[in-house]
Amino acid sequence: MGQQNTYRTHIAVVASAVGISLAVWAAAALTDNEAAAERGAGPAGRTPAEQTEQPARIPPQRVPESIAHAAEAGGTAVNITIDDGPDPRFTPQMLDILRQNGVKAVFCMIGPQAKQHPELVKKVVADGHKLCDHTMDHDTSMDKKPVAYQKQQILAAKQMIEDAAGGARVEYYRAPGGAFTPDSRRIAAAAGMRPLGWNVDTKDFEQPGTASIVNTVKSQLSNGPTILFHDGGGDRGQTVEALRQVLPWLKEQGRAFSFPVRTTP
Repeated sequence: MGQQNTYRTHIAVVASAVGISLAVWAAAALTDNEAAAERGAGPAGRTPAEQTEQPARIPPQRVPESIAHAAEAGGTAVNITIDDGPDPRFTPQMLDILRQNGVKAVFCMIGPQAKQHPELVKKVVADGHKLCDHTMDHDTSMDKKPVAYQKQQILAAKQMIEDAAGGARVEYYRAPGGAFTPDSRRIAAAAGMRPLGWNVDTKDFEQPGTASIVNTVKSQLSNGPTILFHDGGGDRGQTVEALRQVLPWLKEQGRAFSFPVRTTP
């Protein structure tokens, strides 16, 4: 009987000690939670923002394989696109005119040209314009060539342009002479480049005269918003002067300036 009383007394002491410890812990926890509540934090000491903060999620975007013509801004906005450069003589002149008019454009570049003139590619990017892949060799018959050839022409040029740009993305692909194929469009889209067409062909590459280039823009603008000029592939003095006249005229017509539509949600 004496041993049983001693055992019961021991149990009571242990239980009392545990009870006191739990009470002390609960009081401390309550004090911590009250302090956290005063500073707007939750029970774990984190603020509500910290408790709910999650990594930012960017909605997935898909680059369609279809050929783009529309303007991102919609309405009566137009897209200025400039092909076959960069060219050390004419690209800087066009950049000056675009800057003076507050207009951004898409420059569709030949891979080796970009590699040869990286300072111009970087200048295009620095001025807020966008880059477009116009293949390695501007082969207007590439739609009749094997898929492997088309892939090399597109992806090698993209790499050259992005390297010259210091890492800026090439966001569009324009087939030379419009020689698109389902395969070339698929290759471009898979690489993150929207196939890019045009609605107004100024024919400036034929050097028809400044007045003719300007009149073509005015007469064909109803065809759609994307206008095609060239800064490479020959003497583009007429194009430079035509661009100098066309941009103010477009503004007088109430036209805004945009980039071609590129992705869909």
